[in-house]
Amino acid sequence: MRDNIIKVKSYAFALRIINLYRYLSTEKKEFIISKQILRSGTSIGANVEEGVCGQSKRDFIAKFSISLKEAKETHYWLRFLKDGNFLSKKMTDSILYDCDELIAILTSILKSSRKINKN
Repeated sequence: MRDNIIKVKSYAFALRIINLYRYLSTEKKEFIISKQILRSGTSIGANVEEGVCGQSKRDFIAKFSISLKEAKETHYWLRFLKDGNFLSKKMTDSILYDCDELIAILTSILKSSRKINKN
């Protein structure tokens, strides 16, 4: 059985976000934004998990839509942390790339799911 790529990537991303939260709170003594990004960044995978087990196609689409919104919020906070000099460009480039990848995958899944749901 093949691994579900969005489940795997969103889980790995959540682990990176947890490590980022630890770094921000211990090294940078930043507690407000770090909690925001912890919530949004880990919520992506949690909603994917719920969506995969959705009771209906509408439930699936609703949960994946929330995941996409959380991914976009996380992307915002990552850019904010970089531009606010809490994180270096080097530190954020890789995690921003992963976030962009999640956004692209979720967008693609939602587009095809909505198309199928209309038929």
